[in-house]
Amino acid sequence: MTRVIWVFIIVLVVFIGYRIYLHWEKIQEERGSPKEAPIVSVSGESLPGMPPALESGCRTARDKGPAAFRAWFNTNEYLISDPRKAWIELDLCVAIRRDNPAEARQIFARVKQRLPPSSPVWPRMKELENAFE
Repeated sequence: MTRVIWVFIIVLVVFIGYRIYLHWEKIQEERGSPKEAPIVSVSGESLPGMPPALESGCRTARDKGPAAFRAWFNTNEYLISDPRKAWIELDLCVAIRRDNPAEARQIFARVKQRLPPSSPVWPRMKELENAFE
């Protein structure tokens, strides 16, 4: 009978020790890893900064080719604000990089200088950075 009691006590101590260990691991995990903000996928159309009346003209100019897109942007640049303006300028860089790589690099440098790291366009700018520098 005493052996059964000793086995029960040993099993109970091991079980309590295991539960304390699991609780300690959970606390260490919560303390050691800061919560990161989820990465949100951003599209150009979802960004603010461009009047709705210019949306169709932008799409049409983009579809017509790099020259038409550049002309449309130069005409309407003063009506567009960041972050949408930066997104469109990055689109323009991608569109004209074969025809005029020097101008594409200049536009990219202007966008990079203007964008803060908190901008929703920042991840896309970092993604294109190797291609334009």
